[in-house]
Amino acid sequence: MFKIMLIEDDASLFGEIRERLQQWSYDVYGIEDFSSVMQEFAAVKPDLVLIDIQLPKFDGFHWCRMIRAHSHVPIIFLSSRDHPTDMVMSMQLGADDFIQKPFHFEVLVAKIQATLRRVYDYNTEAVSLRTWCGATVDYEQNTVTNAAGTVELTKNEIYILKLLIEQKNKIVTREELIKSLWDDERFISDNTLTVNVNRLRKKLDELELGRMIETKVGQGYIAIQEGESRD
Repeated sequence: MFKIMLIEDDASLFGEIRERLQQWSYDVYGIEDFSSVMQEFAAVKPDLVLIDIQLPKFDGFHWCRMIRAHSHVPIIFLSSRDHPTDMVMSMQLGADDFIQKPFHFEVLVAKIQATLRRVYDYNTEAVSLRTWCGATVDYEQNTVTNAAGTVELTKNEIYILKLLIEQKNKIVTREELIKSLWDDERFISDNTLTVNVNRLRKKLDELELGRMIETKVGQGYIAIQEGESRD
């Protein structure tokens, strides 16, 4: 049974979401003290975090930043704020998804299920290490290492990289990436994928590998493998 921490200060909405998620056999935990979110997070050790932006004491961006400093647990924002910068900010801070309130509960469940499958299922594959462009990609530790050092990736970033290098030198369409990441492209914006890929490239730049992920305008992305022919 997966544990979900719901960081939401609207008691009515919290109760409704908890009741609905419990019907799907999720354990749902709330926050007693909004100034001690990290202490409660450490005590619960959730498998996924749902978090609002507007909260008492500190906003959701602050707590997302704090959680990401200690954990790769998947994070989904739930917010009534609809400015594009809020979604971009959440992705840049390492969130896995962003759902605008009000939302259909079926959409929330679909996104939770897709995120949990993406984060916790694929790591059970027999092959956990890949060599790409002289670097070692560790799917279990979410790291990429070469002579220049090691960078840590989020679950979304390592999954995008995995999809690309498993089909290296071939174009992976944006539609294929979106469907693989979120199961149903109706539930995710095209901009969210762009933000995740750009963030991945920025981290790979530290290893001088960012240039090995190319954009094919109007098509998708391609992971280049040095020394091999490209389709």
